This record gives sequence, C-alpha cells and structure tokens, in this order.
Amino acid sequence: MILGIGSRIKHEKYGLGVVTNVTSKMYWVTFIENGLETIDVNEDFEVIEGVEDEVDTISFYEVEKTLKQIIKNYSDISEIVTIADKWKGGKLILEPNDTNLASKEIPIETFFHKIVMVRDRIRVMEQKINSSSSLDDQEKVDLQQYITRIYGSLTTFNVLFKNKSHQFVGSSKGKS
Repeated sequence: MILGIGSRIKHEKYGLGVVTNVTSKMYWVTFIENGLETIDVNEDFEVIEGVEDEVDTISFYEVEKTLKQIIKNYSDISEIVTIADKWKGGKLILEPNDTNLASKEIPIETFFHKIVMVRDRIRVMEQKINSSSSLDDQEKVDLQQYITRIYGSLTTFNVLFKNKSHQFVGSSKGKS
C-alpha cells in the first residue's frame, strides 16, 4: 500500500515526519529534526498514522519526460537547439549592391530558427528514404549521397550553433 500525503511516519535515521509528496517510487517526507528528505517507498520505517488518499503516484516530471519521448519518437519535432551565445540578440543584414534598394534586416534568432527547421526536414526526409520499401538499396545510397552533400553545403552555418553535436556534417575527402 502506498501512503497518502499527510501520513505520519517514524524513520530510524531521520526520526518523526509527515509525507508531503508521493510518486510511485519515492516519498517526500518533512522530518521534525532533519527537514525534507526523499525516501524509497520500500524503505523500512514505522507508519504512525497512514492516510489512504487517492494518490497520484506519477509525478509531473515523469509525465513530462514520457510525453517528450513520445513526441520525439513519433513526430518530426526535434530536440531544442540553441544558438551560440555570441549571436543572441544579433541581427542579419542583407544589403543589395544597388544603393537605391533597401537593405533587409532580420533578427539572427529568426534566421537560425529557419536553418534548424531546414536541418530537421532534411533529417525527416533521410529517415523516410531509409525506411522506404519502394526504393531499392542503390537508390537509397544515391539519395543519401545527395543528402550528405546538402549537409556539406550547410556547414557554413555551423558557426551559429551553440553545441557542436547539432552542427551540419557533410562528407569528408577521407571517406569512401
């Protein structure tokens, strides 16, 4: 039986306390002399007064973690990709050679977001190609080579990425 919030317990190490939060694996207990501690639901302690409430034993963190995993596995939404700190708040200015024409200015974060969206769509296309049953192996290899070249063309924008693991990687000359 899982104790409800408000249950009073006596723990050998921490003394007397009251259960203030519950998950399927842990109790958060506020102890009179030791403050807040987390203890395993299977840990040895004496129940002084058990409260049998309907307890939601799944924490918000567990729900959020599971939902993120589902979204990641079953959609083309990717992980959060951050821009390098030096570019935050910056702007991209496009100036035409013709001085009679107006220049175009956009926040660099907007441009970076578009680059990340392009990268994510290429990854989805790559997954669809690799899992396609209507393409033979040689067609998959040919299309994969085009995708690798696309990534290579986009390496110029790697300077915008905060984490190297998010950057574009093209083919190198040493690869066969």
